[in-house]
Amino acid sequence: MRKLNLNGAVIQDNSDCYTIAEIGHNHQGKLETAKEMFRVAKECGADAVKLQKRDNRSLFTKAGYTKPYDNPNSYGDTYGEHREYLEYGWIEYKELIDYADEIGVTMFATAFDFKSADFLEKLDMPFYKMASGELKNIPLLTHVAEFQKPMIISTGGGTMEDVNRAYDAVMPINQQLCILQCTAGYPAEFDELNLNVITTFRERFPNTTIGLSSHDNGIAMAVAAYMLGARVIEKHFTLNHTWKGTDHAFSLEPIGFRKLVRDLRRTKAAMGDGVKRVYDSEVNPITKMGKKLVAARDLSAGHMIQREDIAIKSPGDGLHPYEIDKVIGRLTRAAMKEDDDITFEALNGSEHLAEAVS
Repeated sequence: MRKLNLNGAVIQDNSDCYTIAEIGHNHQGKLETAKEMFRVAKECGADAVKLQKRDNRSLFTKAGYTKPYDNPNSYGDTYGEHREYLEYGWIEYKELIDYADEIGVTMFATAFDFKSADFLEKLDMPFYKMASGELKNIPLLTHVAEFQKPMIISTGGGTMEDVNRAYDAVMPINQQLCILQCTAGYPAEFDELNLNVITTFRERFPNTTIGLSSHDNGIAMAVAAYMLGARVIEKHFTLNHTWKGTDHAFSLEPIGFRKLVRDLRRTKAAMGDGVKRVYDSEVNPITKMGKKLVAARDLSAGHMIQREDIAIKSPGDGLHPYEIDKVIGRLTRAAMKEDDDITFEALNGSEHLAEAVS
């Protein structure tokens, strides 16, 4: 049985979807902006907000760190300077953890390297996200697995062999695992989302929670993923598409994220229990639209009902049309006017009388 506990939220096949607002570095390095994003994401219905943690000096090669980074989204002359500008340290993380607790939303983060993982564990993160770029990084995956906290692993840019390898490495250490189908395009094209991989994952990993990290522009695919069995959905979140930064363009603004959560919750409610039933709300409309058996013309008492004596008309507050064969061949007890209801009480004789007479 699939079951995952994310900071007190129990996720299983019959549960609502767990929604994560991926803030990443959309806060632009500003602490107050991050807090505002936390607050708005919570108001939109997000279960969790997520940051990204990098120890840039140890993460990148010297060439990668010092590479010139001259573009409209840059916060520094080199890529290293750009990344450092956006990075939060201990003081900022502590303040954001306290703020998330205060407003009642779960905060966690992606660990991009060993130092960042240890940094986050000292802060007692409730669980961890592992980005698609770490799918083949078995040493880091197993290092984080040792923390014995739930792990959410994205699988963008990977093959099934890569996913199996990561699963086989983590599970002997830590079985609190969620695997996300992901396409590492920013944004991802709809014909590359391959949502049916969710089904593949559910079949291959029958006791593991499956979800979707959705980089597409829009909200509809999250609902489709939920119907396929995804129970964790991660979407990038921003307060303004036009802000400086590479991720804002494909991130959801508050109105979109609010609709995403709304539609996922509606989908859960709409799925029901699979038992076909009549609801109270249907009675009046179906009576109005439905049909009943009535006299097609004036009929005398003792008249043997033939098919041409019967009309099928609305409203449906009388004998249902499927009873028509039980009416044909029976005799009227009294005269009937056109459009009078045909009822069993208004008739006499056997329903098989017509056959006997013939």
